[in-house]
Amino acid sequence: MSSISEERKKVLLRRYGNQNINSAKNKTAEILRPRGMGPGPRGPKAMQSGKPKNVYAVIRRLLSYIGKDKIKIPFVFICVILSSLAALGGSYLLRPIINNLVYEGKTAEEKLISLILGLLTMAGIYLVGVLCTYLQQRIMVKISQNSLVNIRKELFSKIQKLPIKFHDTHTHGEIMSRFTNDLDSVGQMLNNSLPQIFSGIMTLIGTVILMFVTNWILALVLILTIPILIYAGSTIGKKSRKYYKEQQQALGAVNGYIEENISGLKVVKVFCHEETAVEEFSFLSDFLRSKQLKAQFFGGIMGPVMGNLSQIIYALIATVGGILCLVANFDIGGLAIFTNYARQFARPISELSMQMNTIFAALAGAERVFEIIDEQSERKDPNNAVEICAKTNIKKEAKLVKGEVVLKNVTFGYTSDSIVLKNINVVAKPGQKIAFVGSTGAGKTTITNLINRFYEIQKGEILIDGINIKNIKKDSLRSNIAMVLQDTHLFSGTVKENIRYGRLDATDEEVIEAAKIANAHSFIERLPNGYDTVLEGDGANLSQGQRQLLNIARAAISKAPILILDEATSSVDTRTEKHIQEGLEKLMQDRTTFVIAHRLSTVRNSDLIIVLEQGEIIEQGNHKELLDMKGRYYQLYTGAVELD
Repeated sequence: MSSISEERKKVLLRRYGNQNINSAKNKTAEILRPRGMGPGPRGPKAMQSGKPKNVYAVIRRLLSYIGKDKIKIPFVFICVILSSLAALGGSYLLRPIINNLVYEGKTAEEKLISLILGLLTMAGIYLVGVLCTYLQQRIMVKISQNSLVNIRKELFSKIQKLPIKFHDTHTHGEIMSRFTNDLDSVGQMLNNSLPQIFSGIMTLIGTVILMFVTNWILALVLILTIPILIYAGSTIGKKSRKYYKEQQQALGAVNGYIEENISGLKVVKVFCHEETAVEEFSFLSDFLRSKQLKAQFFGGIMGPVMGNLSQIIYALIATVGGILCLVANFDIGGLAIFTNYARQFARPISELSMQMNTIFAALAGAERVFEIIDEQSERKDPNNAVEICAKTNIKKEAKLVKGEVVLKNVTFGYTSDSIVLKNINVVAKPGQKIAFVGSTGAGKTTITNLINRFYEIQKGEILIDGINIKNIKKDSLRSNIAMVLQDTHLFSGTVKENIRYGRLDATDEEVIEAAKIANAHSFIERLPNGYDTVLEGDGANLSQGQRQLLNIARAAISKAPILILDEATSSVDTRTEKHIQEGLEKLMQDRTTFVIAHRLSTVRNSDLIIVLEQGEIIEQGNHKELLDMKGRYYQLYTGAVELD
């Protein structure tokens, strides 16, 4: 007996599977974004599934990607038509072959020759059909893969252009699912479903025409059975779509729970929640099984049901056809091919019904992809935007950056009804070290994000060397600002490549020099392959302190005149902090530096210390001046109060 409460079950399904325990209707996902670069707005994001909102708009847009291979598409349609005609025409040749065999006016030798010629003709027609099917598949695969490549490139390119605000409100898994599940379903539809639908329609139309040509009475009898086939196919298909949709949601719940549990396994063990985790996973797994049983059942019975109905129709046609042979001089060959068509008649209808699931899933996936592609990109640079550069990287017609940063009456909120910063005024002269201290949520990191122009301010202005950052090209602005964050991120690759990420044109000598500045050279030399040691899993084979030293080396090699240190030493021990601090001191030389720190000992020698509370500056001055004020900073430094 499970010890999980009904309320907890609802939470699990709602959080991980976007599903209510008593309903198959969609709910809003409650997966909050993990801590990232900035403290931007986080909250629930609707996860779409099932049918697309605007089917025709999505189809038109997909066709625009397919249409880029305009020369190849007509060949696909020609191949599909020829393949369908070959299948129908080959079958129709059985009529004269059978009639010749039963015709009494020919000798056995003549019948044999006629049989051989007929079979060779059929073989030739079927060979053409096989060749056309092969060419159709080859060409369609190229068209679909070219379309997927174009969509994938456009999606990835758009991700790079989206503002940080977008990533604050969308989980990483949600974005990744666009590249994997959604594009996979689109690819499956383009590769298989579209050709099969067109082929099924052609086969169905051709079959009906040939049946009327063969015998219009039998054709009318068969037409009368179509509503039965359509009703059976649509009913089963509707049930199948419903349960496949629920199965995918339940599968997403299981996968989401597994991913979160494995990534947080240490926390699970620390708080002894192993048994609870097993029970919750068992519940989600059982829930998935219940949905899979229904989905697989209705998905599996489509073929047998349609097959048995076609057999019943076959028997009916054979009976009526036999009577016509006796009383209406209907030929045996005509009866043979008509019964063959009757047996095959249900196949294209069944295939079309089955493809609807794939098509709607693909269209819904495509719509989710297009939603991201249509998201508003970062605000474009104005036409008169200027370019700036550091002394060590002088570019033609670019303004040299001295490093003066001024914030004038800056007011900012992530949303219009939630103001984070109010009337902030800061002046940082070239080479100065400015420190921000204050409680969590006071707005310290937000200020540094605004300097990088990750967000647009509502009021006021930020100037670098007297130029409003709105009038500076974003790439140029950010290339002149180096950041060392609390959360380090290392890419898969060598140590050398990770350091060079700060400036891709840096030489090996500059990489080593940057490592020395960051106090990272000695530990890198002790690695198995030195600077060529391959890092994987975000540098899992390094300590937290070593990863941070590489992060500092990456900032050092950029030679940016403005430096931002956001809690750069908060996640390491005191001994490692001292080592990192030495590297930071070298890094800060001749740079305008903004420091965010909880440990006040690291900001004592700052030229200006700014104390923030609830988005406002309440005190500012150097260490001595602030102590003499005996205000908030004095209380924090002496331990009278603590930072929360």
